[in-house]
Amino acid sequence: MFKGSIPALVTPFTDDGAVDWAAFEAFVDWQVREGSSALVPCGTTGESATLTIAEHNEVVSACVRAAAATARATGKPPVPVIAGCGSNDTACALAHMRHAEAAGAAAALVVVPYYNKPSQAGLYAHFHHLATHSDLPIVIYNIPGRSVVDMSVETMARLAELPTIVGVKDATGVLSRVSAQRAACGADFCQLSGNDDMALGFMAMGGAGCISVTANVAPRLCAEFQAACARGDYAAALALQDRLYPLHEALFADASPGPAKYALQTLGRMGPTTRLPITPPSEAARAKVDAALAHAGLAGGAETQVAA
Repeated sequence: MFKGSIPALVTPFTDDGAVDWAAFEAFVDWQVREGSSALVPCGTTGESATLTIAEHNEVVSACVRAAAATARATGKPPVPVIAGCGSNDTACALAHMRHAEAAGAAAALVVVPYYNKPSQAGLYAHFHHLATHSDLPIVIYNIPGRSVVDMSVETMARLAELPTIVGVKDATGVLSRVSAQRAACGADFCQLSGNDDMALGFMAMGGAGCISVTANVAPRLCAEFQAACARGDYAAALALQDRLYPLHEALFADASPGPAKYALQTLGRMGPTTRLPITPPSEAARAKVDAALAHAGLAGGAETQVAA
């Protein structure tokens, strides 16, 4: 259902901490024009934890509108929006899903409930409730490093039997999960990598794409990387992986999305403001981002073609 390079969009803020709507709309337009195949607003990288409910809903709506505007301007179909809708409160997640569906989102990205530490039975009940009370397709977001709880392959296979649960963003960091979930959930179950640095192996094992932090900063290179994987040209994909790998690392040299916003400021795309408790990246982290941008050929604000 979804494939390719899918940025987990940052949410730009003004210097006083308000959502910078003009910068966000311009950012969405740039992402689409650079080849991103879908968009994820209000994920972790979008600082969803510090958005108000009203801001969260409007970011999703603004993303759908901006993607549609770019489609009209380019004469191409609008890229799908996979709206971040997760919560550790099932009722809140459902409210987000209902808004996202009304706004025109193509699917909901729903994180495994964090902090509550539900059992596997609780995870199944959470997603089953969402799937049976909304028609919006659901992509499960399994990220035990943030949620503490890891959805088992067996639980995911049970959920994959529900018609509106269509895939997973897998950020477990365990590549063998791709094969295990492929066997348990079927080859048509959409598996998207949640880790840029592991996307090459993930794609080779049957992945469909990546919900990416790096694509915020290097959308065209990430789109080219995914296209190379999709056509089975792993030599070209490896060359792009080598070019992007320092950036994959640098964007997590300090608390995310601080380094990504610093990189985007360097590229002239938006200001660097984050909301507490995320603070600006350290001097050491900024130096790593600067070096990675130069290595990727982005230091001048424009991506340079790689010879295939």
